[in-house]
Amino acid sequence: MGIIGAGPAGLLLSRLLQLHGVDTVVLESRSRDYVEARVRAGILEQHTVQTLRDVGVGERLDREGLPHDGIYLQHPGTRHHLNFEELCGRKVWVYGQTEVVKDLITAQLDDGPPLLFGVSHVTPEDVDGGAPRIRFTDADGVAQVLECDVVAGTDGFHGVSRPLVTAGTSGRLWERTYPFAWLGILADVAPSADELVYAWHPEGFALLSMRSPSVSRLYVQVDPAEKIEDWSDDRIWDALSTRLAVDGWSLRTGPVTEKSILPMRSFVSAPMRRGRLFLAGDAAHIVPPTGAKGLNLAVADVTLLAQALVRLLTEKQTDLVDTYSDKALARVWRCTHFSWWMTSMLHRHGDDFDAELQLSQLRRVCSSEAAARELAENYTGLAVDL
Repeated sequence: MGIIGAGPAGLLLSRLLQLHGVDTVVLESRSRDYVEARVRAGILEQHTVQTLRDVGVGERLDREGLPHDGIYLQHPGTRHHLNFEELCGRKVWVYGQTEVVKDLITAQLDDGPPLLFGVSHVTPEDVDGGAPRIRFTDADGVAQVLECDVVAGTDGFHGVSRPLVTAGTSGRLWERTYPFAWLGILADVAPSADELVYAWHPEGFALLSMRSPSVSRLYVQVDPAEKIEDWSDDRIWDALSTRLAVDGWSLRTGPVTEKSILPMRSFVSAPMRRGRLFLAGDAAHIVPPTGAKGLNLAVADVTLLAQALVRLLTEKQTDLVDTYSDKALARVWRCTHFSWWMTSMLHRHGDDFDAELQLSQLRRVCSSEAAARELAENYTGLAVDL
């Protein structure tokens, strides 16, 4: 199998297939240093954690990851804790996507199939037949051809795989661009709370998160047109202190080591298959980070896809690959809705009427066990329909 893209989806798919005796080659256009340095999501669902353990890359996660039993929801004057363990019997882990990728790359290079960085001119061919191939130029500038039984496109929104699928299948695209963005920082300071704090505020949303016991990850809602150079460290800390304020609590501040602005959008592409080319992860869907679904959706995709491909390649049965796109998309749309709902409830937008609707929704979640359980079940991860 040829896998285009060495993000978490492509690397995990390779690992899952390797454990079932299927040979893979992973092609990545970026360098290893670049791939391992990308700052992305940091919340892992219970299914994601168990999957990483099952494929033998959970040791450092278990040692350094931070299990969380819940989150805090906040609006002015109120900070309410939702206990996921009590509500649905599951939890989540704080462990950066960057660290997941490092663990998967280490395993791949230690004892796994080929992983080629720095390739270019990647072109899948004949994906509608039974013997597709991938043309590419390797890091030394040598033209290569990879002949394979199946191709997986895990190369993200801007990769070569998705356009090839949609062009060959009369596919559909759905997209929602939100009128706000996140300004995110990493800071060398211990987190100011034991679990994540999602805060609605008249001036905009704020999120207190973390990457380790000594590194905080925090976000403030900004206009998408804002420029990062207009936000000094002091201005960021002032905004966070205002939006996260609650009586008897104070925000710890420290040196900011990284800051960036992240636009917010939802995107779904269907189908997730053309012939023997299959999409997974960001190549097929993107969600706003409010619901912590991006990485976890990618893991669910490749869990489904790996099972289907093992059945195809070892048993010559097509039933699971034939249903892969529909099964994956059913879960994608559920998670897309949850991410949209969390985003719409927590980010200040519209007029005062909209603000009162948001506050009414927040109060409902904080006062109703049924509403809180619905959030907890979605946040900690729905079952993967294997």
